[in-house]
Amino acid sequence: MHRKIRIQKTVITVIMLIFGIVMVLPFIWMVSASFKVESDVFKYPIEWIPSTWNAIENYTQVWFGKFPFSLYYWNSIKVAVITTVLSALFSSMAAYGFTKMKFKGRDVLFLIVLSTYMIPHQATLVPQFLIYRWVGLFDSHLGLVLLSSFSVLGTFLLRQFFMSISNEFIESAKIDGAGHFTTFTRIVMPLMRPAIATYAILRFIWTWNDYQNPLIFIRSETKITLQLGLAKFSDLSGVYYSLIMAGAVSAILPLLIIFIIGQKQVIEGLSSGGVKG
Repeated sequence: MHRKIRIQKTVITVIMLIFGIVMVLPFIWMVSASFKVESDVFKYPIEWIPSTWNAIENYTQVWFGKFPFSLYYWNSIKVAVITTVLSALFSSMAAYGFTKMKFKGRDVLFLIVLSTYMIPHQATLVPQFLIYRWVGLFDSHLGLVLLSSFSVLGTFLLRQFFMSISNEFIESAKIDGAGHFTTFTRIVMPLMRPAIATYAILRFIWTWNDYQNPLIFIRSETKITLQLGLAKFSDLSGVYYSLIMAGAVSAILPLLIIFIIGQKQVIEGLSSGGVKG
């Protein structure tokens, strides 16, 4: 019986390993292509390790070429970081209110908030565009930040995590004279750090990869984000795949760094989300 279970685990492990390799191959090819001369990008069979290295020239053309790639990078970092901080803060506060604060109509209000998630984002683009033009937020990074700082999905996800915190902590804080602000900042937030970090990483990735909102709400060349910059760069260098891959690798690098740094928090957040009480 034990031998059968061991064989099954081995087979599953091998299958998952093969599946993982297949999934990571496109990324490996992209990195490899960014180091090659253009004539070697589509050479067959594939040279995973370039015979002729051209990495310095490729990345130099991307970062210091015709387009201000570093400016696009900075715009994306600024928008993504500020959006992530505000969204994590507002979503965690809303989740705390919907789980640990008792008021009339709380559950009904949460259902109303959650029901707005069923509205496609594309259906609200025109009203948002008109409102932004009216209040003066059009073509500004502040407008981009506000678009994603209030997340129904973030509130829902963090609410599920907040429900795992025992109410005895809240009651003990009330007995000691702590208000909701003190309870939230000194008791709930430290306990929910893995969950909040998990959502923050997801929000950073979503905001970093966002293409639609900057395309619609940004017009100035100096304010466009990296995703729009990559599209412009791709239009200019459409026949030079080594340069396009160098730009794509540069765009993905912050996401890899963020995930590597926060990997432990993500695992703890997923583990804590599966335990109630």
